[in-house]
Amino acid sequence: MSTRTDSLRAVLDEALPTRPFRLAFWDGTELPPTNGGGPTFTFSPDALRHVLLSPGQLGLGRAYVAGDIEVDDLDGVMALVDGWKPPALPPRTKARVALAAARAAGPGRLRIPRVELRLKGRRHSPARDSEAVRHHYDVPPEFFELFLGPSMTYSCALFSRGATTLEEAQEAKLELVCSKLGLQAGERVLDVGCGWGAFAIHAASRHGVHVTGITLSEPQAQVARERVAAAGMADRVEIRVADYRELGREERYDAIASIGMVEHVGDEQIDAYAEVLASRLERGGRLLNHGIARLTPGPTNAGPFSERYVFPDGDPLPLSRVQLALELAGFETLHIEGLREDYSETLRHWAERLDANLAEGERLAGAERLRVWRLYLRAARNGFDTKHTSIYQVRCVKK
Repeated sequence: MSTRTDSLRAVLDEALPTRPFRLAFWDGTELPPTNGGGPTFTFSPDALRHVLLSPGQLGLGRAYVAGDIEVDDLDGVMALVDGWKPPALPPRTKARVALAAARAAGPGRLRIPRVELRLKGRRHSPARDSEAVRHHYDVPPEFFELFLGPSMTYSCALFSRGATTLEEAQEAKLELVCSKLGLQAGERVLDVGCGWGAFAIHAASRHGVHVTGITLSEPQAQVARERVAAAGMADRVEIRVADYRELGREERYDAIASIGMVEHVGDEQIDAYAEVLASRLERGGRLLNHGIARLTPGPTNAGPFSERYVFPDGDPLPLSRVQLALELAGFETLHIEGLREDYSETLRHWAERLDANLAEGERLAGAERLRVWRLYLRAARNGFDTKHTSIYQVRCVKK
């Protein structure tokens, strides 16, 4: 019996003679893999419309987030991204595929997923950065706790020193930062991008320092304050909603920890970022800059899917660019440590924990955002495994 997808399946079969995946369509028909294995992608008519409207990563991402593409094996998709190189299609073949897809989909109105964000204004301006951070973090903190665990430490854990659980590895990372900064009781410490307060609480309770933490998310700051109070550290830890560029010029600190912040600064502001941190340190003050860096040449932005759904304006720079900014600002670099494999293992733990709590994750954040996070955690890990990205801790002193 003839169906609407007959022509599409025929032209795809011709255009993709080898394919390690299965395409299933809403009418019950399918295009099987040529090798008998691989993930299955189930398409609705709207999925085809998304791909036609925005070919490439954005269209596929929209269709997945909206639930118009179902995927039975996300880990298999990551393996597919690494191992399969689609053939280069001539323009005439692309046109035939597009025409067949349009006819199969038929007419209809598309809905853009509610969780998609299109930022406006000058890139990396304080106002735009604030909106980007709110988009990422202003969801129930209980959602993040599902995969981060009770410490709510949202950065690379340290497994390479012998830790076997995520909790042990995160505590090891926090203590490593304190050790590299050489924290002494009574010192004043600035925590840039403090998250839900994990580092501030650890440093204050274990090392007797006074910590000022800053974040751009008011809900995140409120949770951090509650966690600080519950830990009995309210007299040693202050949490503010502030941009790093808004720190008072009179403020001085003995040490600064910037954990998972620098990858959101961008090339436009990296020099100003380094200058601000240097100006807020006492002479001889220490900086621990912990952040993701891009290892491959090309644009630093994370791509259209991440730009709209995960980390708007995320710009992991090459380590050399960050180092240049630090040196120009008057820092002497004392030590650099790469933790690429540690972050890959961290993301594996996070993805497994979220997968174990899918129903609760959907209740807390909604189906669309849950899909975003399940895909993002795997894609991020894939970036570290393929050496597309890495993460570095850079220990500096103000000259």
